[in-house]
Amino acid sequence: MTKEKGKYLIEGEKGKWEVVIGLEVHAQVSSNSKLFSGSSTKFGAEPNTQVSLVDSAFPGMLPVINEFCVQQAIKTGLGLNAKINSYSVFDRKNYFYADLPQGYQISQYKNPIVGEGKITLDLPNGTKTIGIERLHLEQDAGKSIHDLDPSNTYVDLNRSGVALMEIVSKPDLSSPDEVNAYIKKLRSIMRYLGTCDGNMQEGSLRADVNVSVRKEGNKELGTRCEIKNVNSIKFMQMAIIYEAQRQVELLEAGKSIDQETRLFDTKKNETRSMRSKEDAHDYRYFPDPDLLPLNLNKELIENIKKNLPELPDQKKERFINNYSLTAYEANVLVSEKEISDYFEEVVKTSDIKLAKNWIMGDLFASLNEKNISISQSPVTVKKMSQLIDSISSGVISGRTAKEVFEIMKESGEEPNKIIESKGLQQKSDPKELEKIIEKILTENNDKVEQYKSGKDKLFGFFVGQVMKISGGKANPQLVNQILKNKLKK
Repeated sequence: MTKEKGKYLIEGEKGKWEVVIGLEVHAQVSSNSKLFSGSSTKFGAEPNTQVSLVDSAFPGMLPVINEFCVQQAIKTGLGLNAKINSYSVFDRKNYFYADLPQGYQISQYKNPIVGEGKITLDLPNGTKTIGIERLHLEQDAGKSIHDLDPSNTYVDLNRSGVALMEIVSKPDLSSPDEVNAYIKKLRSIMRYLGTCDGNMQEGSLRADVNVSVRKEGNKELGTRCEIKNVNSIKFMQMAIIYEAQRQVELLEAGKSIDQETRLFDTKKNETRSMRSKEDAHDYRYFPDPDLLPLNLNKELIENIKKNLPELPDQKKERFINNYSLTAYEANVLVSEKEISDYFEEVVKTSDIKLAKNWIMGDLFASLNEKNISISQSPVTVKKMSQLIDSISSGVISGRTAKEVFEIMKESGEEPNKIIESKGLQQKSDPKELEKIIEKILTENNDKVEQYKSGKDKLFGFFVGQVMKISGGKANPQLVNQILKNKLKK
């Protein structure tokens, strides 16, 4: 693998190859109940405790569309700059799995609720627009559990009927890094909208990854393989790297690529064949006779559009303009709604530059260390504002602030109380500092003469002595000012 001018290429024995990637992202709709029943969607319940007669496909039970899920799909489509189709149809997708009690999945085929849209990615080499082919609503299947018994498979139907949005990208992605940026951007947009929580560990966001390769410069698409149900960005990237290399080796050996569905083995770091890739006709799609087509009126769509929240790209532009942030800084601070809200609350009362540096530096490092979100941090908006204000007002130095922060992140104690109880206030009394400085200059008269004769680096020696005597509490700015004045004489 090489990167040439930001381009991801695989070095084969017979030339260079491009990778073409398309994603089918399955995003669980944020809703308290399922797509066609009133059963709960709460995560972590005991197996088969959130299953209605509809979810378990009892004969005669009829699905009833959840209007809220429809609205969530429309909202997501608008957030993806996509066309909302006023007419859409639910279809039966027929296939047999033990955890699919109906023997079919209610999905959408020819007439999805959302049509073409786009997502703009911020990449190291600039921006790139990724096309969205469609978004359709469908119900999830149950879950087969294979590790409870050596000879039996158990089925949990709690997820049966949970509402999913399948968001299908165009084959515009060309590297694992772009996939990383795409998933994060898509997840961020949905979290801003409140339409999907994006929790990959709980299965709220997963993807089928379609991979093909072609000779560099070739415009024709190669035969693709679909890697099914990958539930982490890291695994998506690993699967793409392995699968693309596998296909290149086959093609360079004069063999062909079978269009198939594959699984990614996370332990062996390889993909393996699951089944031949089905075409649409294999699923025998037909309109579900129990569900009427969706006819959306323009008023509903316009009302949802009117009430959309500020999305990441809009917020990024505002942050750049209002807070004089760089594009990189703005990208980082708007990546998650929780982070952007935290930042804006802090800068309401605190210095913008200090807030930016402390949030992106020490706070982010602390969150990564503890593997928690900003909403779980013991360093609340109020406490961060207090800390920054203590630095701005000269109560403590930046160095001492680091010490205070370390205590804050463990104890959750307010910085003002920490500063007071530990006596960390800076010495900012000019008269007191003058006495210390005069004593040091008197005791180091030889060094004073050397400084005046041109040895400027000795200035740092005098500052260090002041900080040593003051126990690191002397106000550095004031120390520098007084020292400069004294050494001029």
